[in-house]
Amino acid sequence: MLRAAVIGLGDVAPIHIAAIEANPDIVLAAVCDIDQAKATIVPGVPFYTDYMKMLETETLDCVHICLPHYLHYPVTKACAASGIHVFQEKPLALNAAEARSFIALEAENRQVKIGICLQNRFNETFERLQQIVAGGQYGAVKGVKGIVAWARPKDYYTVKPWRGLMEQAGGGVMINQAIHVLDQLQLLGGEIASIRGSVDQLLDYGTEVEDTVSAHIRFKGGVTGIFWATNAYAENSSVEIEVILEQARFRIKDNILWKINEDGPAEHWVEDSRLPGSKFYYGAGHIKLVRKFYQCIQADSQDYVHVQDAAVPMLMIDAIRTSSELKTEIYL
Repeated sequence: MLRAAVIGLGDVAPIHIAAIEANPDIVLAAVCDIDQAKATIVPGVPFYTDYMKMLETETLDCVHICLPHYLHYPVTKACAASGIHVFQEKPLALNAAEARSFIALEAENRQVKIGICLQNRFNETFERLQQIVAGGQYGAVKGVKGIVAWARPKDYYTVKPWRGLMEQAGGGVMINQAIHVLDQLQLLGGEIASIRGSVDQLLDYGTEVEDTVSAHIRFKGGVTGIFWATNAYAENSSVEIEVILEQARFRIKDNILWKINEDGPAEHWVEDSRLPGSKFYYGAGHIKLVRKFYQCIQADSQDYVHVQDAAVPMLMIDAIRTSSELKTEIYL
């Protein structure tokens, strides 16, 4: 039986706790949050307000890090120094520079597995789309498109001010809401050659972070990508991912993979599973990804989302931001 702990009992923590409790090979051994009022969130589980004390007191196999972005690196580093595996919520880091520090940390602690929670890779729709692309039966990829049109009210930032600060959040809509789509686009399109991007604020919230972004992505294999994301819509609309192949077009929308036919109705291919009571965009990928990560711990295997994997969307975000500032194409 593997012993797990969760540090940070904010919005996403219940999803991690549910994934741990759904696995008969894992026991939730401890939880930690600086807010003493959250001590009763998980009854019967030891509660700490100091994560270092928890690491020193409890015998743990893995720690789930569900903290604000600026705490990801220092807390992951502390866990790695204690020889404890880490399952860390996205994003990997605050920026590309810190992502490189994570890469060095992973290389220096090879006995420790650091898994990053990019769970949308494990949605049924996306897994099938990757299979279609890899199979080649519809020809090579010509284009990929990702759209995120969501809404975040001003109190989203005022309730948790770190979300609006660059030094604590690392950005806005790109790093917080749309990082999964950037990750999926690079998995579909292949290695990136260059990015031309534009970052903006359409909402008068007084934050430092962006709420709207667009980008044109050139992939080394000749694929053209387009990405657009905003938090300025009326409500959270369905994320859309599209792939144009030489002989077909596929689109993920409303958590369904569709084959788009020019001369007939779209074909429904597969639909994502969903966690009961969760936000629709969370999906059920967390449970699959957590199960896979713990299987890797038990078998000492490597089939999980590594730091190196999660660094790619961080480099994309950095390139988009730099491109917008310099008003030029950035070559990766």
